[in-house]
Amino acid sequence: MEDPAELPPQPNNHTTTVVVDDDDESSATVLDLTSFQLHDLESVDLPPSLTELDLTANRLSALDPRIEHLSHLKKLSLRQNLLDDAGVQPISHWDEISGLEELVLRDNRLTKIPDLSIFRRLSVFDVSFNEISLLNGLSTVSNTLKELYVSKNEVSKIEEIDHFHELQILELGSNRLRVMENLQNLTILQELWLGRNRIRAINLCGLKCIKKISLQSNRLTSMAGLEECVALEELYLSHNGIAKMEGASALVNLRVLDVSSNKLTAVNDIENLPQLEDLWLNDNQITSLEGIAEAVSGSRDKLTTIYLERNPCASTPNYVTILRQVFPNIQQIDSAVFS
Repeated sequence: MEDPAELPPQPNNHTTTVVVDDDDESSATVLDLTSFQLHDLESVDLPPSLTELDLTANRLSALDPRIEHLSHLKKLSLRQNLLDDAGVQPISHWDEISGLEELVLRDNRLTKIPDLSIFRRLSVFDVSFNEISLLNGLSTVSNTLKELYVSKNEVSKIEEIDHFHELQILELGSNRLRVMENLQNLTILQELWLGRNRIRAINLCGLKCIKKISLQSNRLTSMAGLEECVALEELYLSHNGIAKMEGASALVNLRVLDVSSNKLTAVNDIENLPQLEDLWLNDNQITSLEGIAEAVSGSRDKLTTIYLERNPCASTPNYVTILRQVFPNIQQIDSAVFS
């Protein structure tokens, strides 16, 4: 799922504040300097006891060398600054912070993945909203990684992720991907976000444990390829060219299904989904409500939300009344909410 473009940070008159665990500033563990508009850290004290340093939304173009000596540091956020490849490069040699577990470089000016080979405990890595075109360099990132975010870049191929056996979240939305590939080793992956790419076919490379998949705004014409994802709970396929609902009948744990803004003419292959709560079918070409009770028979009592607006069937007389009769526990039909 892609974040909206972020507004540039607004100037403010904050003074630097250190969040401490006790009354002794020298033992501060968390320093949050979000939106201070700092061009450098010369006026800032960096207690050696820091475990978290948040420098989000400043104007930094280089890393303060004192960060290298924060040997207890576990989380470092440099989100929304002015860092380019050269500005980030020193971190690759800072052995004293090799125990870092979370590194956020989101929304900067990077064109490549930095060398992170010294960080052997890294679990979260975020380089979204940059100008990265290749995933070259990920092969040196620790196999302890659990969350990888590379959305809103210019990546055209999924590669160098084979060793991420512990990865649980992979975000590659808003790139230039055409093919789903090289996912087979991500055997415990829970969430896969690939919206706003150029993907034409679903290929999960045999993965069966995924709980959330987003393929919104791609070039899909079919739902085929999801049959083995029996653990799937949320599926987002809106804004594609899908003409027929298929391959969903085995997804018995599905709670949310979004196939809005496609080319569907009927509702089918979802009659055996007992956990389905949210069903988004709006902006399709579904002509009639006839047979909808049978089409969604397995979740008639479970369904709480259904969207069918901007389909021909939404012009049916007593449209809302019919749907409320079909689904006894419905709480929302399109924009109408019922108590």
